[in-house]
Amino acid sequence: MSRRTKQTYDYGQKNLCVLLDLDQVLADFEGHFITKFREKFPDDRFVQLDERKGFYIKDQYEKLDRNLGDKVRAVYIEKGFFLDLPEIKGAIPAAREMAAMDGVDVFICSSPLTEYQNCLSEKFEWVEKHLGPEWLDRIIIAKDKTVINGHILIDDRPYINGSCKSPAWKHIVFTAHHNRHVEGRQRLDNWTDGTWRDIIEDFKKRI
Repeated sequence: MSRRTKQTYDYGQKNLCVLLDLDQVLADFEGHFITKFREKFPDDRFVQLDERKGFYIKDQYEKLDRNLGDKVRAVYIEKGFFLDLPEIKGAIPAAREMAAMDGVDVFICSSPLTEYQNCLSEKFEWVEKHLGPEWLDRIIIAKDKTVINGHILIDDRPYINGSCKSPAWKHIVFTAHHNRHVEGRQRLDNWTDGTWRDIIEDFKKRI
């Protein structure tokens, strides 16, 4: 049986540790959800992407109709949902380039659903499929991201709470339709215009 080459890191120098969320930062959860919801429930009301507000899709759909909550849940717990998420435009080349930069360590920090039976394994499969098997050693699964050590967390969730009130990392909000209304946060709007490089270089100077 073949063995994957273990990723090694140089701890002799202080590298910038970047934590990348998976869903809606590297993988398009929101767009894929709408596609699958409309396929599965074509006669039900749905929320357009530009009408999304709030982190949890289920909460917004239940405001339309309290009976929609279970249908929303049925979509994203279905086998294959997480594995089939499309890439966010430019995310994969950016992640690879970032990981290849001198003095930068990149990890994928993702929180699974409590109903983990499909999503947890499919997150690993997604990373292997889109980034390669060498990235499997870069995956951190955590329900509470505040306890994870790092310098930067790039995440679409605008408010990240947990047991640690002062996390080690600086939160960079990755812009999504559901968080556009949130003000006063440092943001990364996309992976395509190159501004992520400016953020990385700025934080490299701070450590």
